[in-house]
Amino acid sequence: MKKHTLFRLLGLVMIGLFFAACTPAGPRAVQPVEGLPQGTDGLPWWSDAVFYQIFVRSFYDSDGDGIGDFNGIIEKMDYLNDGDPKTTTDLGVTGIWLMPINPSPSYHGYDVLDYYDVNPDYGTMDDFKRLLEEAHAHGIYVIMDLVLNHTAVEHEWFKEARDHPESARHGWYVWADENPGYKGPWGQDVWYPTIAGYYYAIFWSGMPDLNYTNPEVTAEMQNVAAFWLQDVGVDGFRLDAARHLIEEGEKQENSDATHTWWENFRPQYKAINPNAITVGEIWTTNRAVAKYVEGDELDMAFNFDLASQILDNVGSGYGRGLRDAIRSSYNLFPPGSYATFLTNHDQNRVMDQFAGDIEKARLAATVLLTIPGTPFIYYGEEIGMTGSKPDEKIRTPLAWTGDDNKAGFTTGRPWQAVNRTYAEVNIATQSADAESLLSLYRTLIHLRNDHAALRVGNYVAVDAGNNALLAFLRVSQEEVVLVLINLSDKAVSDYSLSLGQGTLAGKYAAYALLGEGEMPGLTANAGGGFDAYQPLPEIPAYGSYVIQLLGGK
Repeated sequence: MKKHTLFRLLGLVMIGLFFAACTPAGPRAVQPVEGLPQGTDGLPWWSDAVFYQIFVRSFYDSDGDGIGDFNGIIEKMDYLNDGDPKTTTDLGVTGIWLMPINPSPSYHGYDVLDYYDVNPDYGTMDDFKRLLEEAHAHGIYVIMDLVLNHTAVEHEWFKEARDHPESARHGWYVWADENPGYKGPWGQDVWYPTIAGYYYAIFWSGMPDLNYTNPEVTAEMQNVAAFWLQDVGVDGFRLDAARHLIEEGEKQENSDATHTWWENFRPQYKAINPNAITVGEIWTTNRAVAKYVEGDELDMAFNFDLASQILDNVGSGYGRGLRDAIRSSYNLFPPGSYATFLTNHDQNRVMDQFAGDIEKARLAATVLLTIPGTPFIYYGEEIGMTGSKPDEKIRTPLAWTGDDNKAGFTTGRPWQAVNRTYAEVNIATQSADAESLLSLYRTLIHLRNDHAALRVGNYVAVDAGNNALLAFLRVSQEEVVLVLINLSDKAVSDYSLSLGQGTLAGKYAAYALLGEGEMPGLTANAGGGFDAYQPLPEIPAYGSYVIQLLGGK
């Protein structure tokens, strides 16, 4: 048996013993932040939230060095949420996800140099703590990227492991005396030579994987999580590369050992803050993703399958596949356990995928913010920023104004050139236009915040009798809402809404929360559904309606 194989087998045994010895009652518990929402209909707080994903480097620069920073987020906090639920000029988000904020040799930060500090490009730890205070005061939760799978190759841990094979730190990474010869899950090289042997790095040579069969690594990363939750005060973590944590030979994703590690990690962070959230990046099929959120591992995971389906069906103008994908996700995942989105920092932006078609971007936003799941919005999507790979081009500075070639992002030289469309596609211009994409996002987010059915309501697919239409009910303890979206570029009049079985009873009056027009009432059938309902004679091209049904028995 190879030395590295024996070491990892022993490590798997030791890791179980280590977790068993840990007592989750030890750390000081963090109390929920006063004033922040706590959840509707018995679901966790994140079921009510709308998150906004921020690349700090590109959000807003407060000091003129061309790099976004913590103080820049503080200055623009009212844009995200002004703290007053009665106003509608803010975006209305109630959570933000900060991409990596640790010191790093790269611009993106996914190769960490120090897990206990912040990137000096973004400010100081005191600046970050003030950001947390301001966000909480505005009714916003803050989660941060926690990159557990790997470190930077420049990290002091790895340098010691490489340069001193006899040290304890050598066992903090995955080594082989000889190249095992196999490739990674997408055919990439994963073994790299050094003077100490070959080390394993699933993403690239600059990101060596940590060895989570070593209890010392597990203990260290528990300390890291405790530091940020307890000493600093974040509300949770987005977990990068969550499915790759522990390899079992050539099985490099979704291993049993990975699931066990996350299962044992859960009581550790929940003991510190029972309301803390973990959101996993598990970029694979939903069948595999669902195993991580069944109640004893992660709180939530991103729904990549559904994101792709939204873009595909909005792009094609047909609703059937999207209807099935929404229903499939709703039935597969436990309530409150999946995060919806359109694109993120690793994908071409929505406007590029739709070839600049703003109407399709509007439809995608409407779908995202009316279906079940906790929505995550990538910064700039709300104004239709463009960007296609390489990655730097999908992470460009947010366009605040159209005044100059800095787009109001900085008074200095932007770290990356702003989008060429900044003169028209910017926050100031769209804020003044009631018909803009930004105004639609604001309307939809506030509508979601104001209506429990859109946040936590049950999902019930409705037969529209026309494949261009996406129709469904959202039903909460408080209300019933009907959503009707025409995905096509043609008006639709030959449609009829029906539901064979449901929970409706009696007669309902219909009022448009989104869209315009007077609508006839709806009468429930004997099965609790309805027959041949047509709220409007015609649904215009790309038309969207959110209809509140009031009354019933």
